[in-house]
Amino acid sequence: MKREIGLIGLTFVAVSGTLGSGWLFAPLLASEQAGPAAIIAWAIGGVAILLIALTFAEISAMLPVPGGIARVPQFSHGNVVAMAMGWSAWIGYNTTASVEVEAMLRYLAPHLSWISGDISHGPTLFLAIGLLAIFTLINAAGVQFFARVNSTLTWVKIAIPLVIIATLLWTRFDTANFSDAGGFSPFGLHGIFAAVSTGGIIFSYIGFRHAIDMAGEVHRPGLIIPLALILSVLICFVVYASLQLAFVGALPADMLSGGWKGLLIDAQFGPIEAIATSLGLLWLVSLLNVGAVIGPFGGGLVATGSNARLAYALARNGFFPKLLTGLSRRGIPLPALLVNFAFSSLVFVLLPFQEIVQLNSSAIVLSFVVGPVTVVALRHLLPNQRRPLRLPAVTWIAAPAFVVSTLIIYWSGWDTLWRLGLALLAGLALFLIHARWHSPGKLDFREAAWLLPYFAGLGCFSYFGTFGGRGLLPFGWDIAVITAFSLAVFALAIACRLPAERCEEQIKSLKSVLPAPEA
Repeated sequence: MKREIGLIGLTFVAVSGTLGSGWLFAPLLASEQAGPAAIIAWAIGGVAILLIALTFAEISAMLPVPGGIARVPQFSHGNVVAMAMGWSAWIGYNTTASVEVEAMLRYLAPHLSWISGDISHGPTLFLAIGLLAIFTLINAAGVQFFARVNSTLTWVKIAIPLVIIATLLWTRFDTANFSDAGGFSPFGLHGIFAAVSTGGIIFSYIGFRHAIDMAGEVHRPGLIIPLALILSVLICFVVYASLQLAFVGALPADMLSGGWKGLLIDAQFGPIEAIATSLGLLWLVSLLNVGAVIGPFGGGLVATGSNARLAYALARNGFFPKLLTGLSRRGIPLPALLVNFAFSSLVFVLLPFQEIVQLNSSAIVLSFVVGPVTVVALRHLLPNQRRPLRLPAVTWIAAPAFVVSTLIIYWSGWDTLWRLGLALLAGLALFLIHARWHSPGKLDFREAAWLLPYFAGLGCFSYFGTFGGRGLLPFGWDIAVITAFSLAVFALAIACRLPAERCEEQIKSLKSVLPAPEA
């Protein structure tokens, strides 16, 4: 693969994957849980995600390989853990493109009379698959072309929210909204943490992961990957927090008359449209509609590129057919792109949209536990390996990051978790069948032993918890119990790492594809 992505290109890969269409609804969902204190919740969510991003930053700067989510655990915990994380992420990435396309169609439908909101409608399905084909073609044209297209789209994706923020702050900013209806924090600390979890704040940041999967094509990865990960989280925090500030300040009194839990907002395209309409800013409504199409287009484009690298990495690990390790003349994993395009198209035909959304959420969230576990395990396995970024007090960063990763999985809800379990069982079955006919060598079940108590515990907590479960484990107590559980599993996972010689063998096999050390 060609290392042609620079700092802006990689930063905008992560930003584009984060700023989809969700920002149109995020201020409302967060305000309903925390009131004006949702601004604090955005800061808490940003710090929590930054902890996870930092663990990936050290690993990806040291081992900048394509499809990092799937390759990274291979070095520290072997092929079984790598299969579980890579398989779940691959399912999630494929459905991400489908979810983003559906979001685009929802906003395009009022302007295109020949399509409908029903994806099973013939012309609508044809357009949906056509959009997936455009994502695939742009990625197939080369990483440099992809980066230029995505960077252009991302400048627009950042500019539109900033214009909206500035317009709302200039047109109407009522400071009374920050003290009326129960004060600045009407629901206290409970409400702030509820906004982080059920208000969707933590999930609004998770697009940073795409930068990890593109690491194999980054110029000067030791410097650029850590900077891009940190910058992407900071940029998205500024956009989200500023939008929350402008939203709260611009709310008319009649919309707030029912309190924060009962905001009187009725608009097809979200709360910001309702406020803009009430202020007579019709041009802003038009701009919102443009952003509502460009946002998910960029998200789908990035997910398509990331997933090609992920399928390539799974093939390199021996889980997917060797055919998918092929590269085009432009250094693009073209066979993987085409297989993913076919799979994503079938998703539209075979699954209802709600099932696609649930599968998307369940499949992606698991991969976040990889970073915190691996960064500490590799400190033990490769103590003398050159690290362009060496985190200080790495265990004190990684352990809280693992707790946050586990809470993200728990907060995704019982309906999401049982689907995740089914997806993992299907992946394990395919892995064992593939290993029977195309042996990948020794299967690292001992190194994967920590996954059993981890999945079992998470399943129990989710089933008895308040996020789609029985509600027997109250909010607050669940966070305390899961924190203790996570720290215990984290210690077990570190202890289950590969023998040092196995890890060193795999690192030696990478020497031909890793860049030369930077001066």
